Amino acid sequence: MSGMEVFWYGWQQDLRLAIVPPIICAVFRFLFIYIHGPRRFGEWDKGTLQKCFSYGFWWGMDINSRYYLISLIVATLPGMFFSVWYDVGQTVRLLWFSLYLLILYIAFIGKMLFFYHFHDIYNRNVWLGKNADKKNLLDIFFNQNHGLLILFSIVPYMLISACLGHWIQEIPSLPFLSFENNVVQYGFNVFVFLFSIALYYWFNFGGTFRHRLKPEWDEVPPEVKNDVFLGKATVDDLVALKILWRNPVPEFMKKDEQSVLQDIQKIIPEFTGAAGENPLTFCKRKAEGARIKKPSHIFVILEESHCQLLYDQSYSMLDVAKYTKKLRAENNAVAINNFQPGGMISQTSLSSFLLGIYDCDIELNENVDIWNCNLAGIPTNFAGQLKKLGYKTHFWYGGGLNWGSLVHFLPAVGFDVCAGGPEFCPVGSPQTWLGVYDHIFLNQLSKKIKAEASNMPELHFIYTTSNHGPYNIPYEDYGIHEQDAVQLPLGRLQNGDMDMRRFTGILYADRAVADFVHDMREAYPDSLFVLTGDHASAVAPFDKGILPRNDSLLRERILTSFSMHHPGLHSGIFGDTILGEHLNILPTLIELIAPEGFEYYSLKGSLFDNIEHVVTPYSWMNSACIGYYNDNIYQQLGESSENADMVYGDMQYEDERNMLIGITNWLVKHPELLN
Repeated sequence: MSGMEVFWYGWQQDLRLAIVPPIICAVFRFLFIYIHGPRRFGEWDKGTLQKCFSYGFWWGMDINSRYYLISLIVATLPGMFFSVWYDVGQTVRLLWFSLYLLILYIAFIGKMLFFYHFHDIYNRNVWLGKNADKKNLLDIFFNQNHGLLILFSIVPYMLISACLGHWIQEIPSLPFLSFENNVVQYGFNVFVFLFSIALYYWFNFGGTFRHRLKPEWDEVPPEVKNDVFLGKATVDDLVALKILWRNPVPEFMKKDEQSVLQDIQKIIPEFTGAAGENPLTFCKRKAEGARIKKPSHIFVILEESHCQLLYDQSYSMLDVAKYTKKLRAENNAVAINNFQPGGMISQTSLSSFLLGIYDCDIELNENVDIWNCNLAGIPTNFAGQLKKLGYKTHFWYGGGLNWGSLVHFLPAVGFDVCAGGPEFCPVGSPQTWLGVYDHIFLNQLSKKIKAEASNMPELHFIYTTSNHGPYNIPYEDYGIHEQDAVQLPLGRLQNGDMDMRRFTGILYADRAVADFVHDMREAYPDSLFVLTGDHASAVAPFDKGILPRNDSLLRERILTSFSMHHPGLHSGIFGDTILGEHLNILPTLIELIAPEGFEYYSLKGSLFDNIEHVVTPYSWMNSACIGYYNDNIYQQLGESSENADMVYGDMQYEDERNMLIGITNWLVKHPELLN
């Protein structure tokens, strides 16, 4: 055969094989909607579904067309110059086909697991995984997400892929057209070759030759995008990963300095951006005077994955927070049931809490400039301001301080004493990959605090770890049983389900915290306790029928928990305040105990203020609605699912949000202000 004949037959095989990846992507899109969708597949509007699949197909061709191009280059084109390559090309083509289908499968499985944990398709949290505990991720994969079964599923999938590819290559091809006239033959050959290349660009540009019309997020049909879930389903997995790969730095960090300055000045007009000027110095406040007697001990307990829905009436059938519910029911307790975290995952939430500025998903705890700063560099920091009130500051973490570079970060933000559970718990204490079991960690910490008591008032910031996947702690050995966690029978829940293990794990962690509070309160009756979570977590299994709806509310995805406990508190101490967030905690503590005129720094006011709305870089909230900036959606704030449809667009308080993000941007780009 001539070189052009080899190209002709090889090109047809490339085309036939190239039909499969978009079909596979459509199947994966269907499975994603069917499994994770908030409604049954048949309940979706057919027109909207059609547009979701249609636009998803063309957008996905941005990547899938490259499968065709690579197959053309590595398997078909060499045959034009090397006649022996035709048979070799068959094998190369089959290997590339099987490999590409495997890549699609792995990306899909990864997306399904990511959505299970984060209720989203691939997003910037992927980048934050580089500093996550890889052993814990593996533990979750194998013990919570059936990792072995997933790995074994690759074998039949690859066999089917290889057989399918072989069968497609065996389909007879159209015969090569030969012409007696050499000029015509030459023209035909050139046309076929150029057409094969043009076909790639036509598919790559989304069914057009105009690059500016290439599919992208902004052009997703409005009726699809307005349905938040279907909007996400439109994005093929490799497309989502490509978008992430092209944007390793958050968009807000790409803003020029003048734009950032303008964002800050909209809320803080006094800030000029002059050399050496720190925008945080314009957040100075003065305490109104102590409302309670200064406690000898302040305990701030940051509970892993602790969320507000545990206390919402909708979930009263779950007994997983029964111990802290009793604490909340006491006369000297106050709780805010609409409370936002400073970050959506552990690292960013913790660093925002301790620094008093928002992490904005750039992991400030890993920033060497932060490690090297002195306390004056970040005047809003938590420990440094309580030290000014005479407190010796301690940070206790259930795991090792190598996590999140806490060993460097915590001393930099002002803690006098920092230690992880493995350092003071008995050698061999059982632990997950994250840390020592909560009840052991907190029990040993209680003993340590009592044994090392000083004459100074003490702040103890405590971060737990056990309420975290894969929930394989032997809870029964510690007196916590599955039947204690929920009121069975409940939907389709059964003993031994992973959901039941999760509920048992939450109850175990809840009891450990409550026991610690009782122990410390007995030792130090004037103690002040703050109980909150680092972020919300996916708790309710909506596929088990425990609720009359198929998806979580925004409040359930975003809100963490918050309560305070002290003999001088009462339920009405915060007046009409029903909203709050992590950055309100420090000013609240200061306004509780500091003398009149005490100067402190805080981006946000205290819970004694009449808080009409809450804004973080991630979300906003007022007494009526809660919104999530990343998805450009909002919903009614209340617990009821009635009239709680997601509304796309019309985000509020964006000037305030941009100011908060701008301050983080400014300080990161001006590290000299931190020294």
